[in-house]
Amino acid sequence: MAARGRRARRGPLVVHLMPAAPAADLGVPPVREHAQARAGVVVGKRVGNAVQRNLVKRRLREHLRNHLPALPEGSLVVVRALPGAGSADHQALGRALDGALRAVTERRVDA
Repeated sequence: MAARGRRARRGPLVVHLMPAAPAADLGVPPVREHAQARAGVVVGKRVGNAVQRNLVKRRLREHLRNHLPALPEGSLVVVRALPGAGSADHQALGRALDGALRAVTERRVDA
């Protein structure tokens, strides 16, 4: 997925965006045409203990909920939290996510 998509790192987050493509090419279940973007959050053990990891996941999902309608239809987004995310506050995670999503959606891909 990451080889064909776009990636941006901002602060303690890395965001991967895969634009809509035929499901057979991605190896994922088919998505309805004109479907809203889908997102996932990955928070590894290096971020902190279970309480910190779940807090980071909840904060990121809340921020993502506001951004999904603005993302390209049918696209797949993966947000990966890096070790510094456990000590970041709610606003810092939001700013990092905003910046990373802006970077992956505005970046041009030359063919």
